[in-house]
Amino acid sequence: MAAAMKTGLGRLGLRVWWQAAESVLRPAGAAPACLVVPVRTKKKRFYVPEWARELSPEEKEKRLRSSGTVFPEEHIERTFYLACTGDIIDPYVPPEGDARLTSLSKDGLKQKVEKLRQTAASQLALRKVKDHDPDFSTKTFPEKAQEIFIEAHNCLANFNKQKLHSLVTERCYPEMVRGNRYKTIRWSFVESLEPPRVVHVRCNSIVNRGNLYGQVTVRMHTRQILAIYDRFGRLMYGGEQVPKDVLEYVVFERYLVNPYGTWRMHGKIVPEWAPPKDPIVKTVMIPGPTLDPSQEYEETK
Repeated sequence: MAAAMKTGLGRLGLRVWWQAAESVLRPAGAAPACLVVPVRTKKKRFYVPEWARELSPEEKEKRLRSSGTVFPEEHIERTFYLACTGDIIDPYVPPEGDARLTSLSKDGLKQKVEKLRQTAASQLALRKVKDHDPDFSTKTFPEKAQEIFIEAHNCLANFNKQKLHSLVTERCYPEMVRGNRYKTIRWSFVESLEPPRVVHVRCNSIVNRGNLYGQVTVRMHTRQILAIYDRFGRLMYGGEQVPKDVLEYVVFERYLVNPYGTWRMHGKIVPEWAPPKDPIVKTVMIPGPTLDPSQEYEETK
């Protein structure tokens, strides 16, 4: 027992002596003797063996599958936004002579049957449009459509492309601006000869059933002034003095699923019985006489 007590006292004295020596060597507030300092090392690169470099991608995949390593298939999916359709859905066929044929004739009876069929399809499409646009009404929409029509043509004449994009669809925009470079357009709306009215409503889905687009055809009988000048300032088409009566069937479209979507002009329907347009007067260069290098221009006169 005395030996055990002597050993315990010896260990205690050794510990006290070590603490006293450490306090003398390291003053108060100094850093500890051992510090862990993080050191940035080089990145470990994946080593590709020589045999794997020589193999083709198909052989590599076959070898990895045989070893039990299966990599998941990568599906590259990209989101895209269809702001409008690429064409007019079931285009409206205007009756010949603007429905002035009598129903007693064979052609007139055929017009009546075709009109009933189109009216039934329009009523079904109108329900779908009202489900997504509760404020839509066939009574108030024609006036709104005419305002869009007038504003879009004013933007075209003033070359306001930024605002024109918000009034017409991506399909209608290139059709309106194509061929207008270096030309001056003078357009104005005079009056409406008949109140505009809705004659056709269609609703169709693209990609899936929930992706709905609505199209409304409005009949407009108006009086307009149109004059187009070429880059030399010469009149090509129309005139600014004489207004013309124009009967048009304009199609308006809206992306119904988008809550912030608006009705925009999508295109025009030109009936087969419509009269031909006036020819465009073009300015051409008259070629002069061909001269030899040794000849002068004054000698040819």
